Amino acid sequence: MITESLLAPGHRGCAGCGPALAAKFILEGAGKNSIVCGPTGCLEVFTTPYPESAWRVPYIHSLFENPAAVASGIETALAARGKTDTKVLVIAGDGSTFDIGIRSISGAFERGHDITYICYDNEAYMNTGIQRSGATPYDAATTTSPAGDVSYGNPRPKKDMPAILVAHGSPYVATTTIAYPKDTIRKVKTATETVGPAYIQIHTPCCTGWYFESAETIELARLAVETALYPIFEIVNGEIGKVRKIKQKPVEEYLGAQRRFKHLFTMDSGKDEIAKIQAIADENVRKYGLAR
Repeated sequence: MITESLLAPGHRGCAGCGPALAAKFILEGAGKNSIVCGPTGCLEVFTTPYPESAWRVPYIHSLFENPAAVASGIETALAARGKTDTKVLVIAGDGSTFDIGIRSISGAFERGHDITYICYDNEAYMNTGIQRSGATPYDAATTTSPAGDVSYGNPRPKKDMPAILVAHGSPYVATTTIAYPKDTIRKVKTATETVGPAYIQIHTPCCTGWYFESAETIELARLAVETALYPIFEIVNGEIGKVRKIKQKPVEEYLGAQRRFKHLFTMDSGKDEIAKIQAIADENVRKYGLAR
């Protein structure tokens, strides 16, 4: 275990920031011999206000749309110099990962670059104003999918990025959450030691964009898993491996703790919408074999 965090204290993240915790755990799993490529996003903004940096490893800022391409170039250059032991990581938010940068991710994974791509998933474009992303869950209210008289919030289901990258032939795909640090650290270590392009998706609740008290970040992350709205699993060479078994809780416990879902408890037919979200959770239990 690293005794000194490779993410320095004193950065400008919010109290209770999920991505800040994720970055700390990621670096513990990857170790000092790492290079991180980070696109524009919350984590980049609050850890690298010029001329300061909270990163105790080399860090390269890319555009929203090309962190996987930049990481591919870094990996290729290191290989040309015979430095194949240096770990090359992307740490990017869901906006860059699910939407703006998916083209460069596809290219990097198709070409088989030996990189680890990690998405800190706070389920919206938090840095630019809490707009909906491809990772935003069904019926969540955002500034571009507001709940109102004619809308229950985001009308689309969360994009299945793990399945997309499994389809690209990634040898290691996993989901995890800041609620379980040891699981996150282990999976990052496994991913960085896997030859070829690996993908990890880390659930990182955002108190600012989800509207909950900052002291409740870990509890929210844990509830997402316990309700089966965020299943935790590994897929190795296309086959589901370890999953986190749960004694499933009703989704109301998770939804009711966040103001982005508050409308479902006050609007007409809100109960019907909650039932649809419960069905999504129940399907996750069936699909990944989560029942304990």
